[in-house]
Amino acid sequence: MKRPPDWRSLMVHLATMRLSRRPAPPLALALLAALLVQTAVMSQSPPKIDVSKLGPQVGERVPDFSLKDQNGKPWTVQSIMGPKGAMLVFYRSADW
Repeated sequence: MKRPPDWRSLMVHLATMRLSRRPAPPLALALLAALLVQTAVMSQSPPKIDVSKLGPQVGERVPDFSLKDQNGKPWTVQSIMGPKGAMLVFYRSADW
């Protein structure tokens, strides 16, 4: 039974291998080109996002509204406003 080579002999073998003088096959060139393009694309920084266009901003007043809760009870801005104001939190569930 032949034993598998150890790491040292494998490294010596790889270091002493002669490079082939044949040209690289087209598939290898295509894969290398795709790798270079992907690397160039990934190195670019993502575009800046203008958060002022995404929705209500911190401290901005909300328009008057009337919405029903899970029990069907209507709520308005005036009904939820406390002495120090109110905080609205929008939560997107995974069930959409």
